[in-house]
Formats: sequence, C-alpha cells, structure tokens
Amino acid sequence: MPCLNVVLLHSAIVRDFLRTKTPYEAAKTALFFYIAATQTLKLCRHVWARGVTDSLRDSWTWTYKVPSLQKEVQLQMDKARLDIEDKLVPKGATVSRHLALPEEGKSLEWILSEMTKMDGELGHGKLSGAVYHGGEDMSRVIVAAFERYTVSNPLHPDIFPAIRKMEAEIVSMCLRMYNNPDGAGTMTSGGTESIVMAVKTYRDWAREAKGITEPEMIVPVTAHAAFDKGAAYMKVKVHLVPVDPVTRKVNMKRVRRAINRNTILLVGSAVNFPDGNQDDIVALGELAAKHNIGLHVDCCLGSFIVPFLEKAGLSDGEHGGVKYKLTPFDFRVRGVTSISCDTHKYGFAPKGSSVIMYRDAALRRHQYYITPDWTGGVYASPSLSGSRPGALIAGTWAAMQYMGTDGYLKSCREIVSCARTIANTITNSIPELYVLGSPPASVVAFGSKSPEVNVHEVGDAMSKKGWHLNALNGPAAVHIACTPWGLIHSLTRKRLTLPLVDTFIADLKDSVQEAKSTPSGKGTMVMLYGLGKSSAVGSDMVSELATMFLDTLYKA
Repeated sequence: MPCLNVVLLHSAIVRDFLRTKTPYEAAKTALFFYIAATQTLKLCRHVWARGVTDSLRDSWTWTYKVPSLQKEVQLQMDKARLDIEDKLVPKGATVSRHLALPEEGKSLEWILSEMTKMDGELGHGKLSGAVYHGGEDMSRVIVAAFERYTVSNPLHPDIFPAIRKMEAEIVSMCLRMYNNPDGAGTMTSGGTESIVMAVKTYRDWAREAKGITEPEMIVPVTAHAAFDKGAAYMKVKVHLVPVDPVTRKVNMKRVRRAINRNTILLVGSAVNFPDGNQDDIVALGELAAKHNIGLHVDCCLGSFIVPFLEKAGLSDGEHGGVKYKLTPFDFRVRGVTSISCDTHKYGFAPKGSSVIMYRDAALRRHQYYITPDWTGGVYASPSLSGSRPGALIAGTWAAMQYMGTDGYLKSCREIVSCARTIANTITNSIPELYVLGSPPASVVAFGSKSPEVNVHEVGDAMSKKGWHLNALNGPAAVHIACTPWGLIHSLTRKRLTLPLVDTFIADLKDSVQEAKSTPSGKGTMVMLYGLGKSSAVGSDMVSELATMFLDTLYKA
C-alpha cells in the first residue's frame, strides 16, 4: 500500500536526522515527525480509499462572499421560508389553536370533532411509500392490541410480562425469516434507530476485540442516510463508496481499496431506498470474513418482501422482457453479522417498530447500555430508549400473527408484480425514461435518457396530478415505492398502489410529454434538486432549507 511507503520514508529520514541532535532536540524532533507521520498516514488512507477526485470534492468548502450574491441568496431563502410555512402551517381566522392546556378537560366527542377539523385537506393525493397500511381489518386488530396494552412499558418486564414475551417472539420470528434461528436481536423505534444501534455495536466491539480507537466504516452512496447519522453520533469516520452506474451495486473494487486497519464495518442494502436495487452481499461477506470486520445488511425497506421473494417464485426470472434476480442476502451468507428489518413497513405493523438482528448474542451485548453504579439502582437498556411504548410491541405482534406466512406471501406477490409492471412499462413503452438498475422488490426509480426531458420536471408534473413521489439526485431520478394500501384520510382509505397501476402509467406518460413540450423549471423538484449543481453554495442552501423545514414542524 502506498501509505506504508510514505511512513517508512518518514522513519528513515527521522532516524538519520536524530543522530546529529542532543537528546532534548531529538525528543522534540521525534514528536514533531511522529505527529506529521500519523497525520500523513490518515490523509494517505483517506485519498487511497476515496480517490483523488472525491478527496478534492470533500475538501471543497468555498462559499460565495460577494455581498450582492449573498443578498440574492438571502432573498431566495426568505421566500423559501415563507413557502414552507404556507404549505405546513394552517392560516386564517377560522383556524383554532391550542397553545396552552384548557382550563377544563374536553369530552371525547369534542376531541374527535377537533381532530376531524385538523385533518383538513389531508385526503387528497396518491402516495408512494410513506404509509404501509394493511387494510381495515388489520387496523382493527392493531387498535384492539393498543387498547389492551395502552399503559404498558417493557422497561418493567416484571410488571408487563406479556409485552416482554411478545417482543422476544417478534425478534424470534424475524430471525427465522432471515434464516438465523439461533441468533439474537432487539426491537427499536424504526430503521434509523436499528442502524444507529448497529454502528454503536460495531464501534464498541472493535474497541474491545481489536483495540480500534479511530473507527471507520465503508458505506455505499445508495445506503440509507441513517448510517451517516449513526456515524456522526458515534464518532465513526465514513467512507462513501460509489455504485456501478448500470447495475447500481456498490463498486467492490473501491470497497476493497477503502479497507484498512481501522475499518470496523461494511454496509450493503437489500434493497436500498433510492432506487430499490440490491448490493452484492456475497462479495461483501467474503471481504468482511477475510478482514474480520462486521457486515450489516440493511433490509429495512426489503423487510417482509425480500425474505418471501424466493418462496413466491419471484427471486429469479423475467417480467415483460425485463430480467430480475435477487441474490443471497441473509444470514446464510458467510460474513453477514447483522441485519435490520422494519416491521412497520411491509410487515404492516404500527409506525415506530423495527428489529435489529445479530448473528449471535455475544455481538448484541455491545449494543446494550449499562450503568451499574447509578444512585437510582442498576440501569440497563437494550437500545436508545429507556421507557418504550408496549402498545407498539403488542400492535406489531398482533399484525404479524394476523398476516402469517400466507398473508405476507400474498402481499409480496401483489406488490412485486405491481413494481415490475411499472418497470416493464417504462422500459418498453416510455422511450424518454429508463429504470435505474434491475430492482427486484417494491421500489422503481426512473431517470431521463432524453436531453429534452428533465426527470424532476416529470416529477413536478406528477405532483400536480396528485402523486407524492420521491426525488433523487446523483443521478437525477424519481422513485415510487409500491404499497398495497395508502392511508389517505383518517376516515377514508383507498387501495394504493396496486389498483392504480394503470392510472400511474397513464399519468406518467402524460407527465413526460408535458415536461418535454412545456417545461417550466419552477417546480419543487426542479428548484430544490437543481441547487446542488447550480452554485458552490448549493449544498449549504439545501441544508438551510432542510433546517427551515424542521423548524417549521414545531411552529404552532
């Protein structure tokens, strides 16, 4: 490795230099060269892992300082802030606000009436992902479980033994789905917490088992942003690795190059959120096993779809002339040490439930937080939260029992057939667009292969037709996540996306023609996702817009 040659050169120079110095001068010089050598080694590893081009891009921190440009940027940001508030915060004299506790408690009838008012115009739109609703009967099952265990808290398993039992059984059912019945795991509040917990686990494991104090992890650019979030929280350096532009799988050559003595974790997705494709988990597993490092497979989105593809006869084949193949991804793959699975996605469990699974209980112990000397007694928790809503655990257990293997097989067939119909139609009937990679499950992302069509313009046109789709950047694309049901209104539910496939395809074809013939360049997707390329402050502006959005969420 070139980095080693640099360090050896430093050592030779220092050795020759110290022979001519007094002990005091030699000590100062040695300390200086030691610091220089370690920093040079870090820099060399960074450049070796990411390449010269990406390293230069990482160091690009210029911002516009010209006053006139700053003034223009500020005007745009002020307008954006008002636009965000107009969309999210209700206005007008007729809007009732509840900023302080009422003097007297309200009745159930009043509360339900006020909730109906607040629902407002929520019922308009066709959803992509976001809502994973199992139908009216499933809602009744979950609500019944909620009602029974409303005040339960797994922090006190001696008081709520049924909740403890249900959580253990949920983890056990998921471990068997992913072919590791002797493994271990815990529930969390969602995919993000599952991933953050995995990062914490590998950080602590590597410190204890390998003495690593400056941990690094290698993550595909298509992996969920929760890995970056976990790394920021846990002080772990992230090497983002590009994916193949055609297959959308992580570039294995770049992964190999990025591994060094501080690497604690490799990451792969089955499937990823942006374009619904799967990384080469087998190849990643071989690397992880060879270097004795962790491999986490993010199946949060794949959840209750990818484990059933093989049983449904959909893991390998063609649909409308387009080939699909799901390669091995679970604990049967050598080197896979943990998997995250969201029960609240295609498991149709209530929102706020996920499972993080480990190959064995010894690895899971590094996830725990324990304080034995607290004055309030021994404090121990399996994940980030202390108190947790037992009602969510009960609702998740009830949903999984209600669906069963047959129910999940049926939903897998319906959802995947829906996604593949969309992908096939785009490939064979909409020449201006192309499908990113060969997505095997529920997500389809499409970009533009025509210079006359801006795909984000297509996305904006779809928004006008009531579709809530996700915009992507790098490459520019739009994705849809197919779901069997969409919760459109608190009192009115509609089938989505399955019965609306024909509507989606017709709207998409119309939107492509609109974007091609009368581009406006003023839509939300076009403006937001154009910022990153339009100026050196594009990324900063997007971050500031996101901050405004988060601030607005708490504006009463």
